[in-house]
Amino acid sequence: MAPLIGISAYEEKAAFGVWNADSVLVPASYVRAVRGAGGVPVVLPPVPGSADELTRRLDGVLLSGGPDVDPALYGEPAHPETGRPRHERDLFEIELLDAAGRHDVPVLAICRGIQVLNVARGGTLYQHLPDVVGHDRHSPVRDGYGVHEVGIISGSLLSGFIGSNRVEVPTHHHQAIDRVGSGLVVSARADDGTIEAVEVLDEPPGGFLVGVQWHPEVGDDPSLFQALVEAAARHEHEAVQVQVHASD
Repeated sequence: MAPLIGISAYEEKAAFGVWNADSVLVPASYVRAVRGAGGVPVVLPPVPGSADELTRRLDGVLLSGGPDVDPALYGEPAHPETGRPRHERDLFEIELLDAAGRHDVPVLAICRGIQVLNVARGGTLYQHLPDVVGHDRHSPVRDGYGVHEVGIISGSLLSGFIGSNRVEVPTHHHQAIDRVGSGLVVSARADDGTIEAVEVLDEPPGGFLVGVQWHPEVGDDPSLFQALVEAAARHEHEAVQVQVHASD
């Protein structure tokens, strides 16, 4: 069976058909990327308290992009450019990471996802990156993606998945990791020093915990999604074996 990959979703007001209603949604690019890599995508509504039960049924987790993480979670006042917090989504995704660790479920964290991962492990964020790097090349257009190069650290898990130490990536973010969270190691940086990827090297959940600041779901390299689905397939196989032995 193809592994089930849970994709964390937004809860936002959305207009469609005759409706303008509070909605649970996620860009279709994430769904297509997971399906294209051989996984079965499952959209996860941001409902605090549901993460443990969900991860018991999932083989992998994808934390999607989205709005800014509440800076109160890492002990800072909000910058004028920081967006309105989504408290339920913040709480749900932190719970999801915790549950994935306990149930040994592999995780890929994208854009906002890498920021949630870092904050969940006690790290902090730069709230408005142009103040730090002096340019807006990480988010050059308001409603689209820019492109910049990223240097991937040799010997990292990420370099093995991507197969190159320098790549061009689609980008749209104005925040980024400042202090790195516990247990995470940096595996990629932009030329201006911005942290572009982190990972867990020592016994990550499900053998795979990688966060990237860019948006591979809108790029042309499926390798990260393939790596997630492969790790999730191993998790699914191991879960089946446990069930078989338990029934003997």
